[in-house]
Amino acid sequence: QVQLVESGGGLVQAGGSLRLSCGASGRTFSTSHLGWFRQAPGKERDFVAGIRWSDGSTNYADFVKGRFTISRDTAKNTVYLQMNSLKPEDTAVYYCAASVFTPPQYTHWGQGTQVTVSS
Repeated sequence: QVQLVESGGGLVQAGGSLRLSCGASGRTFSTSHLGWFRQAPGKERDFVAGIRWSDGSTNYADFVKGRFTISRDTAKNTVYLQMNSLKPEDTAVYYCAASVFTPPQYTHWGQGTQVTVSS
């Protein structure tokens, strides 16, 4: 099992920035990908960004390209999501997820962290 703990959410004004962190523990050696997802009230959970643990290659949802950056620190078993130019529509609970499969199938989830962007 892989355990994930997110932190860094909060309230920010539109145009501001936040950095989310996700620490992984447990069977981290089996992790192939880590990703960020988000879920707004009344909406489905959407993929935001993903990173392949071995080489750091990344992919993003179109709605965050150019604003969000996913990165990792392999020594700390931590993945980050730097969010810039935040918009009110970015308001959601953000979840960290891990996959032990390639291509990624996210089966391990954190508890989520709330991000609220005020206009």
